[in-house]
Formats: sequence, structure tokens, C-alpha cells
Amino acid sequence: MMPKLSVIVITLNEEACIGRCLDSVSFADEIIVVDNGSTDRTREIAVDMGAKVHVTEDWPGFGVQKGRALAASTGEWVLSLDADEWVEAPLAAEIKEAIAEPRGYAGFEIPRRSRFCGRVVNHGSWSADRVLRLFRREAGRFTDYPVHEKVVLRGNLSRLSRPLEHDCVTDLGDAHRKIQMYAKASAKHMQSLGKKGSATKALLHSAWAYLNSYVIRLGILDGAVGLLVAGYCANYTYSKWTASPSVESGDKAPIRNKPAVKMN
Repeated sequence: MMPKLSVIVITLNEEACIGRCLDSVSFADEIIVVDNGSTDRTREIAVDMGAKVHVTEDWPGFGVQKGRALAASTGEWVLSLDADEWVEAPLAAEIKEAIAEPRGYAGFEIPRRSRFCGRVVNHGSWSADRVLRLFRREAGRFTDYPVHEKVVLRGNLSRLSRPLEHDCVTDLGDAHRKIQMYAKASAKHMQSLGKKGSATKALLHSAWAYLNSYVIRLGILDGAVGLLVAGYCANYTYSKWTASPSVESGDKAPIRNKPAVKMN
């Protein structure tokens, strides 16, 4: 028999893309959505598409929130997705083949094909993106990083060949919002590690981010979109090293061990 596959997704106001994401994994045996109090139709869409939706009142960061989704899953294998990602048919077939005959592997990295303002990014910093998203549930766990979380795997790792689709930045307004959000979270994480930001560090790191994406990794070959991605990387890096790590008045302190508290 085919091993049971659970798909896990965390959400906050993702009505524009959650339907595409969940529809693309209709082949899964179980879909778990952990929602952080969306005020749009995210939860309604997810429920209508057969997902088991859990709602959390607090926001502990990406790593802990994804850990909650993992804890709620029951499949032997888990596929972790962001709401702005989706699986096309060739990758779906490869996923099913991989878990049917894993050949001793506990997890699989998947190449990710990102888009900036609707344009596929073929070069630059985002072009060699591989993410560990498919793994045996008992062999993987998420780090508790508030941003840029990772899966820690016990066992052998392999790679799939078909890409995971990613609509990373939908427009320039979305780019600005994401830079601010991720920069603040990254600044808090760096502070917890004893790293201090400064204008000098920000300038040096952002200059390197731009040069690396646009020149060294050939983002220039993507034309205008390569220039935009390099600028995004530089702006994010500068903001990360200069952002205040203080908690916004509406934020709640991370709660490491609190499970999802509601289920719709």
C-alpha cells in the first residue's frame, strides 16, 4: 500500500493563493492548515477543500508554528508547503514515486522555481534554491527559528528533480511588506544570537547581496527581473542589519510548547 502522505501549511490571510496551493496537493491523504487568526476567507476556503484547519491565537514565529502543523499531522510522510507555493503534475508524480519506493531515504530536497512580479527567476540568488520539504514525519523536525526555519532530518537525504512552484513576490507593494516583516523577525533572531547590527555592517552586507545576486550568480541574464531581485535582496539585507529588534505592541511573546488551541 502507498504510505499515507500529510501536507502541512501555515497561513495568515492567504485567500488569494491558498486555493491554488491546496488544489495542487489533492493527491495527499491529509491536509493540515494551521492558521494564525486570518480575517479573510482563508479558513473557509481551506475547509471547503477538505483541509483540517487549526487556529492559533498567538504567533510564535515560523519555526514553532510549522512545528505545530507537523505535530497535528498523522501521515508517515509529510510535505510542507507555504501558501504561495504549489505542486504541478510532474512533481506530484515524483513525490508519489519517492514515498512509494524511498530506497532508504528519510527525506527529499525539492528544487524551487520562484517568481518575482509574475516573472520566473532563472538566475541570481534565487535560482539554485533547494528546500527540504518532503520527509518521514518521525525523522524530521523544524528548528524554532522565528524566520528562515529549517527541517532537521535524522537519516539519509536525496533530491527530487521536478520543481516546486513559488509565487514569492506578487508586486512591489508585496515586496516592501515582506522586506519589513522578515527584516524585523531576522533582527530579533540575530539579537538572540548576540549579533548586533550597524549602518556599516548593513552597507557591506547589502552591497555583497546585490553583487552576489546580480553579477556573481548572473542575475543580469534575467534582465529587469534580475535587477529587481538583486535590489530586493540588497534592501532586505540592509533592513535586517538596521531594523529595531523591539517587539511591536500588538505582538505576543513566543509560546514554545502551546499546541494549536482551536479546530474548525
